[in-house]
Amino acid sequence: MFASNISLAKKYDYLAEKFTKAYDWLANNDVTKMEDGRYDICDGVFALVQRYTTMPFEKARFEAHNDYFDIQYIAEGEESFGVALRSDCEVEEEKLENDCIFFKTPKFYTPVNLKKGDFVVVPPEEVHQPRAAYQGKEMPVVKVVVKVAVK
Repeated sequence: MFASNISLAKKYDYLAEKFTKAYDWLANNDVTKMEDGRYDICDGVFALVQRYTTMPFEKARFEAHNDYFDIQYIAEGEESFGVALRSDCEVEEEKLENDCIFFKTPKFYTPVNLKKGDFVVVPPEEVHQPRAAYQGKEMPVVKVVVKVAVK
């Protein structure tokens, strides 16, 4: 699935080598058997394996990053994932040392429901809301967030 705004359609090459290396890594590693933490894939690309329990929509925060794309991949479980254009959002808190900006819940966003094997790629121009419980049902999730450097 690739969903975005037409103004971004040709800005990035989602099949560039750094993305295909990330997709290959996800396809060839059973992350459910890996320890939580960071795994370097190639120059400018690394994976963060994490385990958590999803939370109610109201508690899941919208966020964006300036320096990295996120490829968010569900290895186990299900979650709802909100996506909106950054230009439609209001900043709530900045943690630039962590390349993370948090936003108030936007008026217009698109929910994307993710299950085992699904992923979504989020560019810096979009905000995303990970960790929200799918259909309000909190559950354990094993996720990999692959960080792909913009430059």
